[in-house]
Amino acid sequence: MSIFGKFLKGIVHDRNPTDDTVKVKGKEKPKFYGTVPPYPNFNASSDASVLQSAIDSKDVDEDVIIAVLVKRNNEQRQKIKMVYEASTGQRLEEDLKSVLRSHLEDVSLALLMPPAHFDAYLLRKATKGLGTDEDVLVEIFATRTHQEIQEIKRVFQEEYGKDLKEVIEDETSGDFTKALLAMMDGKKDEDHEVDIDLARKDAETLFEAGENTEGIDVSTFIDILTTRSGPQLSKTFQQYAAVSDITLPKALKLELSGDIEDCLIDIVKCAWNTPAFFAEKLHLAMKGHGTCEDTLIRVLVSRSEVDLKKIVEEYRAMYDFSLQEDILKDTRGHYEQILLGLCGPY
Repeated sequence: MSIFGKFLKGIVHDRNPTDDTVKVKGKEKPKFYGTVPPYPNFNASSDASVLQSAIDSKDVDEDVIIAVLVKRNNEQRQKIKMVYEASTGQRLEEDLKSVLRSHLEDVSLALLMPPAHFDAYLLRKATKGLGTDEDVLVEIFATRTHQEIQEIKRVFQEEYGKDLKEVIEDETSGDFTKALLAMMDGKKDEDHEVDIDLARKDAETLFEAGENTEGIDVSTFIDILTTRSGPQLSKTFQQYAAVSDITLPKALKLELSGDIEDCLIDIVKCAWNTPAFFAEKLHLAMKGHGTCEDTLIRVLVSRSEVDLKKIVEEYRAMYDFSLQEDILKDTRGHYEQILLGLCGPY
């Protein structure tokens, strides 16, 4: 059953931002739904020394390397990298490359990148060479904040000497390009307040642009879906049911095809429930024969300090198995160990 079927059956819950803040010293701050919080009593010098010993030992101690990397958050890992280089004269990434192999190496190096650098790397990988990984482009632009996207664009230019907007224009085409550029422009409202009248108006506008006309006005869909906040879009989808006999996702499937269909449907999924969107991606990565390691690594690393705890919860609700159980079935050895470490206790 698709994420939409599960949503309509009540398995996938609509987003509810009202309980997503907590008061710290009298100020409201977002609750932490990641699985890798800051490590208490953190000591970068001690961790750098432990990693050096694990790397230099006759038989590389992967268990120690994993224990350090998955128990420190990204900010702490950046400090470890600096101390390691200062004390050894070597870059931690290069030393890990020399002793680790395959997917364990990939996860470890991903964990050592600052978030914007990891996203820039993913976008470069998705647009370099033959073919373009459209799913990765949409995933990143649809789930990062305006501030995060601006930082990704800066890092992309700095690391690869190319303007990200120009790369997207060169590697994609048509309405899909327009949708990606609209998401990159950062015009999406990030306020959690919902305007019922606007939701009703947008629902009617989408109906007129899609079902109630000959041919679909894609620009209207792009404009609304890339500028409204997640909570606002959720309310719009509910209002859409009042003016149409079918759901908005089904209307998109009927009226569109190709990359733009997949793009707009992914935006809808993210607006409804971002953790469920990622839970579905993880499930599809392990479903059937073979495993999409790139997806597992990308999602678990990028969401480990954002909402991976919620993703784990949604995964169990949607598939009746825990994410950790499926990782145990599909992966092996130290690679399995580091992925399970990122998922947190179960």
